[in-house]
Amino acid sequence: MGRLTKLERGVTGKIAVVTGAASGIGRATAQLFADEGMRVAVLDRDLEGVARVAEEIEQAGGSAAAWELDVQDAGRIQQVVREVVARFGGLDILVNNAGVSLLQPAGGDDYEAAWETTLAVNLTAHQRMIRAALPELTREGAGRIVNIASTEGLGATAFASPYTASKHGVIGLTRALAVELGSQGVTVNCVCPGPIHTGMTALIPDEAKTKFARRRVPLRRYGEPEEVAHGILSLVLPASSYINGAVLVVDGGLTIQNT
Repeated sequence: MGRLTKLERGVTGKIAVVTGAASGIGRATAQLFADEGMRVAVLDRDLEGVARVAEEIEQAGGSAAAWELDVQDAGRIQQVVREVVARFGGLDILVNNAGVSLLQPAGGDDYEAAWETTLAVNLTAHQRMIRAALPELTREGAGRIVNIASTEGLGATAFASPYTASKHGVIGLTRALAVELGSQGVTVNCVCPGPIHTGMTALIPDEAKTKFARRRVPLRRYGEPEEVAHGILSLVLPASSYINGAVLVVDGGLTIQNT
C-alpha cells in the first residue's frame, strides 16, 4: 500500500541561514537542521564560536559554513547574504535568532543606549536580514522565515522595557510580513521561547531558576535549546506550507498558567 498523505516533510538539501548561531537556541537549531540534511550557514558576531559550531556539524557528517556577522551592520548583512548564496547556490530558510537582553530601568542613565542597541539587534536586524534574503526566498515560491521573539512579546517584566518592546515588535513584524509575503509563497512565523537554558539565562543562579520554574512553569523546569529548535524546524518543513503568521510559544506552559 502506498502513502496516504501527500505533503512532504523532508528538508534534505535545503539551504538555511541561522543568525546568533554560536550558542544556545541558534546553535541547537543549526545542528538540528544539519542533522535533517540541510546545508546551514551559521552566522554570529562571535567568529570563533560560530566556526566551532560549523566544525561540529561537519565532523558529524553535515554541511555547514560559518560567517562573522554583527547584525547591527547593515552593509555586512548584505555582503554575508550574497556570500551565502554564492557558496551554497541559493537560500530557502532564514531563522532570525540573534538577540540581546539589556536590563535597564526607565529612569536609568544608560536607558537610551540600551534601547538603541536592543531595538537594533532584536528588531531592525530582522527586517534587514529578511529584505537581503528576499530575492532568494521568493525565487521558488516556497521560502520560510522564522523570527525568534520571546514570551516577553506576549507580556512584560519590570526593568526590561527595551527588550519587551523589541519582542512585541518582532511579533508585529512577523504578522505584517506574513500578510505581505504570503502571495509570493513565503511563510513568516515566529517562535516565543520562555525560560530556556541559554547564555542569556546563564547568570541566573540555579536555585533561582528552580524556584521560578516550580512556581511559574507547569512542566516545573527550564527548557533546553534543542526543544525550541524542534519547534523552529516544524515551521520550516515543506508540509508546513499553510502555517503563516503563527506565534508558536515554547515555554512549558508558562504563559497559560493563571496562578
